[in-house]
Parts: sequence; structure tokens; C-alpha cells
Amino acid sequence: MTIAIVSAMHQELAAVLDLMPDEHKQVVAGREFWRGHLHGQEVVCVLSRIGKVAAATTATALIERFGVTRIVFTGVAGGLGPGVQVGDVVVAGSFVQHDMDASPIFPRYEVPLYGASRFATDAALTAALAQAVRRALPGTSLHQGLVASGDRFVASSAESRALQVALPDALAVEMEGAAFAQVCHDYGLPFAAVRTISDRADDAAHGDFTRFIEEVASRHSAAIIAALLQMLSNS
Repeated sequence: MTIAIVSAMHQELAAVLDLMPDEHKQVVAGREFWRGHLHGQEVVCVLSRIGKVAAATTATALIERFGVTRIVFTGVAGGLGPGVQVGDVVVAGSFVQHDMDASPIFPRYEVPLYGASRFATDAALTAALAQAVRRALPGTSLHQGLVASGDRFVASSAESRALQVALPDALAVEMEGAAFAQVCHDYGLPFAAVRTISDRADDAAHGDFTRFIEEVASRHSAAIIAALLQMLSNS
């Protein structure tokens, strides 16, 4: 059984690869996939690339070419929900595409021909991921619930407020998770995702984004993944 570890940013991927003693590279679909072992688990690590289409390509390649049996996504997101602050961690319970709108043929947010607008993550893998966050980052605020994805970097207070009104239960917003959730739904593959909050998706969202990734998010990702794989190896 092979678990895929998908990172949203180069710095996060590098932090995870630093934990692996035997990684070797394979290029597929213009992407670098790193195969190896971590805490006794066979893993494939890869950069998701940005946006839903790129994410769906990465997810499909992991399943079709590498035969992974579970996918775990780590990255950053903008906080939307009340009390979801910079430095907090969100573990996704489900995903919605906030820019999906095929109305009036289908209800807003509903993915055509699926009869659903939200795609749940795997309950068992998500619970394990949340437990890994608690072990790796004691004292860090952890939130669990809906995450919104779209092909837009939300970086204005007006757009953030509009999303909060339209999707009041959304905790965070990012650009890839819903695509992974839908592909994994299609294949019947367990999927879980964790996001460190880098900003509040408002006028200050641009901030010192790169510095946050290097100093906070990449360390969070590596620590969470290490804790998760240790738990899976012991189970």
C-alpha cells in the first residue's frame, strides 16, 4: 500500500523530502514524483501545482501511474470562518468549489451530473490526520469542517466577505483541494487534507507570503506528515 503526500508549495515539499532517506525521482506529465519510504510507509511525494485542473492531473497520475491507495494533501489557505486565524490549522471534512456555477441548469455550487456540491474526505484518514496535528503541534488551534476551493487567489476583504455570506460554514479558502476530493471520489480512494492558515483572505493577504511558507507552513507540514506516518506504521 502506497500513500501519496501532496504539497502545495515547493518549500513544503522540500521539508517532507528532507525526512525521507531513499527518495528517487520519476517524471510523469511534466511533474516530479518522488518515491521512497518514510516511517516504514511506502510513499510518493509530489507538488500539486496550482489550480483545480493542475491538481486533478496530479491526482489522476498518482492513482493511475503510481497506484497509490491513499492521498494526503498539505498546504496553506486563507481563513474564512470566525476564529480561524493566521497560524491555525484546518483539517478538511469536505470540499466545495466556490466558483462552480452552472445555474440555472443546476443549482449553484453543484457539480453537474454528480447531484452534489460537496465532496467529503475519508472519515478514518481525516480523523488520523487531525490526531497527527494534535500530536505534532500541541497548542495550535485546530479547526475541522468545510473548505472552499476555486481558481482565484482570494485577496480582498470584499471577496472574502462575499464568500462568508455565500458559504457561512466554510472555514478556509484555497485552490486545489476540491479537485483532489472529486477525483478521489471518482476512484473511491481515501483522501484527507490539512491546511495551515497563512492569511485571512482579505486586503492584507498578499503580506509576506513566502516568508510564512518557509518559517511556519513548511515546518507544520513536515511535522504533521511525520506524526501521521508514525501513527499509521503503529496501527
